[in-house]
Amino acid sequence: MPSVQFTSALKRFYPHLKQMYVYAGNVKEVLSIIETTYPNITDYLIDEHGTLRHHINIFVDGKMIVDRENLTDTLTQNDEVLIFQALSGG
Repeated sequence: MPSVQFTSALKRFYPHLKQMYVYAGNVKEVLSIIETTYPNITDYLIDEHGTLRHHINIFVDGKMIVDRENLTDTLTQNDEVLIFQALSGG
């Protein structure tokens, strides 16, 4: 079952985040499961059109997902998913 991890920058806003193992076949299913554990987190990750927000990146086994709009990138049993908040500033 895929593991899901969160970067420390994201934990600043959601301090109780911890690694999870989920039964999910794609990235969209992962986010749905995360929402049940951490209510309202998808409001931070996904915009009003259902696409991944610009400041959020998701990596599967070290590679950024391709489908930021529909989140259909598929997962296998041993995949590692990293949800990453991009940092900016000057």
